[in-house]
Amino acid sequence: MIPTRMCDPRTERLGKLTYHVACGMVHRLDAEETRNVTRLAGKMALVTGGGTGIGQAIAVAFAREGARVAVAGRRKDKLEQTLRLIREAGSQALAIECDVSRAADAERAIQAAEDCFGSVNVLVNNAGTMSVSTIETVSEDDWDRIMRTNVKGPFLMSRAALPAMRRAGGGSIIHIGSVLGVAAIRDRAAYCASKGGVTMLTKAMALDHAQDKIRVNCICPSIVESAMTENLFADTEAGRMARERRLVTIPLRRFGKPNDIAGLAVFLASDESAWMTGTVIPVDGGVTAA
Repeated sequence: MIPTRMCDPRTERLGKLTYHVACGMVHRLDAEETRNVTRLAGKMALVTGGGTGIGQAIAVAFAREGARVAVAGRRKDKLEQTLRLIREAGSQALAIECDVSRAADAERAIQAAEDCFGSVNVLVNNAGTMSVSTIETVSEDDWDRIMRTNVKGPFLMSRAALPAMRRAGGGSIIHIGSVLGVAAIRDRAAYCASKGGVTMLTKAMALDHAQDKIRVNCICPSIVESAMTENLFADTEAGRMARERRLVTIPLRRFGKPNDIAGLAVFLASDESAWMTGTVIPVDGGVTAA
């Protein structure tokens, strides 16, 4: 949840950069004026779950391609790590403490980004959570937790972003789904259901908002090595065997890296994909080719 408003903004000089804190929720870093013209020059992007893993990789890739980037998430310390990486990439950054499952937080996050940078051109709905369970073993509370983050979060963030994108003359919404939103495996009932919802949300939104020049696409990774997946395989003999069994299901014989996803996100955020909307794209090492 976004913290209570602080009374007085403050600004500190850090070398050639400015670090700004205001309203208890925003940290801004202004890089030097000079930069190369790149694929996302002039665009402003907001990435949820931007403190680690895929979200962090996307935020940094956007910055390297010239975008100003806001990252939203619940853990301030992780967001500050991403801010540092964006700064090193030579771009402007904004960090917003935000619970994507709360409508007020979603609306404030979009408003903060638009107020800071003047527009919102790209939204990446990356925040997500996992459950290893069947419908018999998942608790009702855990089911609700998965649906709140994985489905309600993209709904609330997208709904909040639409007016800002219309004011900007259009935009690109990128959902981070999963191959398990396309094909199921065992012991992932709640997760498969949530990501299947994201798959169809993508298609419905693409049809609903095309007239506003707002494109909506979905990236569907298989297992990507990140904070969310690092506990899937225990550091035991049984865990190592389970990892090997999963690896042999991937034709390229490796798990994904966050940067494997970030490159496609840059393309979908850029004008290079201007005639793409409603697509659901696996990035999975060949899993869905079988």
